[in-house]
Amino acid sequence: MEILAYGVQADEKPLIEQAFAGRHQVRCLEVFLNGDTAPLAAGHRIVSTSVNARLDAATLRILAAGGTRMIAQRSTGFNNIDLVVAADLGLTIARVGYYSPYSVAEFAWALALAVNRRITRAAGRTREFDFRLDGLMGKDVHGMTVGVVGTGKIGECFARIAHGFGTTLLGWDIAQNPACLELGMTYTPLEQLLGESDLISLHVPLLRETHHLIDGSALERMRPDAILINSSRGGLVDTAALVEALRSGRLGGVGLDVYEEETGLFFFDKSLEVVTDDTLARLMTFPQVLVTSHQAYFTRTAVGQIIDTTLRNVDDFLAGRTNENTLIPHP
Repeated sequence: MEILAYGVQADEKPLIEQAFAGRHQVRCLEVFLNGDTAPLAAGHRIVSTSVNARLDAATLRILAAGGTRMIAQRSTGFNNIDLVVAADLGLTIARVGYYSPYSVAEFAWALALAVNRRITRAAGRTREFDFRLDGLMGKDVHGMTVGVVGTGKIGECFARIAHGFGTTLLGWDIAQNPACLELGMTYTPLEQLLGESDLISLHVPLLRETHHLIDGSALERMRPDAILINSSRGGLVDTAALVEALRSGRLGGVGLDVYEEETGLFFFDKSLEVVTDDTLARLMTFPQVLVTSHQAYFTRTAVGQIIDTTLRNVDDFLAGRTNENTLIPHP
């Protein structure tokens, strides 16, 4: 039986092929799964998808009609899947419940440091042999108040790094993490965290309750020179409101590895095309903004763990078993 894997990156393909070798046949596609590409899965009982797949009702019906019975998503998030329709169609859905939290936490700090110390602007200048320091002044991270929004595994790793820098830690979550409390974190209401933090990093899942968690009013509560980092999900930030805040001269820096309208953009080469997303285009004109293309998870360690978990999910499905990663079990 051949498994069809959608949205496979060039660096990811040899790792998938090596992990599946001798156990299952796997065919890797660069294209992402959506309504247009779903017919390619006809005859494949199992498909594997990436986080940028669009698994709406129409796509799921095409997959089911073509014989697909199991979808193994290679990500933790699953807000891109219509689980109600999937259950009605008798599809088994599994995700990756865990992979290296250090990959995302370390990248979030890479964004924060690059934004704070104007690294991208400096690198661009020196390539042109412009060695002036004008406009490159940053701040010491040591002594900052750092707000961690979401203190699960990734938020905890981010907080540990922050603690190493010598910062004051504020946290917000539905439950307090004892490990973060041991670091000296003080849990506060979100409004207080936003108002008192020099640097704010988002590490919560995208749910109905967290959609546009950082909206216009939240941005107004932040310090005028605060740094905002989002390496979690794009929909946590109201991008239009963020642009307006930047236009008014607020925020000292913004680092985004995710964007709420990233589907169809991120992971693609759009350099020769006309940019039609006016909000993203305007956002990227601000010198204190750094945007990367959803790469925080993209380390050999994390991708290896994602693939290993995906393989286990497939094996369990074929054996009629469920595990902690199963979102919708066998009907």
